[in-house]
Amino acid sequence: MEDERDHRQLDQQKNEAKRIVKTLSSSSPARMTIEAGSSSFNYINQDGVCFLCLIDKAYPKRLAFNYLEELQREFMRLYRDEIDKASRPYAFIKFDTFIQKTKRLYVDTRTTRNLNKINEDLNDMTKIMTQNLADVLGRGERLEAVKEKASRLRDDSSKYAKNAKYLNTQALLRKYGPLAFVLLLCLAMLWWRFR
Repeated sequence: MEDERDHRQLDQQKNEAKRIVKTLSSSSPARMTIEAGSSSFNYINQDGVCFLCLIDKAYPKRLAFNYLEELQREFMRLYRDEIDKASRPYAFIKFDTFIQKTKRLYVDTRTTRNLNKINEDLNDMTKIMTQNLADVLGRGERLEAVKEKASRLRDDSSKYAKNAKYLNTQALLRKYGPLAFVLLLCLAMLWWRFR
């Protein structure tokens, strides 16, 4: 039962990660922490490549970004010229070995190496933006709502224009209708009389 719950949670986190990556654009911040319940996603988005990790909220964010920076440096050193040429998913699967080795170094936050990294970069934390997952993913939903309202407004303005035209016609008929009726009646009487 617990395995099933863990599996569902993992699937949910994978879906959230996919949604985050889909919302990224060239105008997105280069580094960000996105809080998601008891964990948070950290990413570095640079040169068309996104380095993303999921951590527990208790794990130091700076250490997570050190991990991502180390991955980024090595990946760019090895594959910078091949990024644009990648034609299939998992084109850089060989890099997974480096990811796993590096991950082992960062798992325990109490090691001397990791404590030194945290202390060195403590002041950099103010540069990393933190947003709620709902805010990032809600952007797309808000854009959809604005699009829907704009569509509704366009339809309503079209109806308003038709109604305004109809009301103008009615006003003209009320204003000049009696006069036109009298003129037509006079013309009909004249025509009838001189026929």
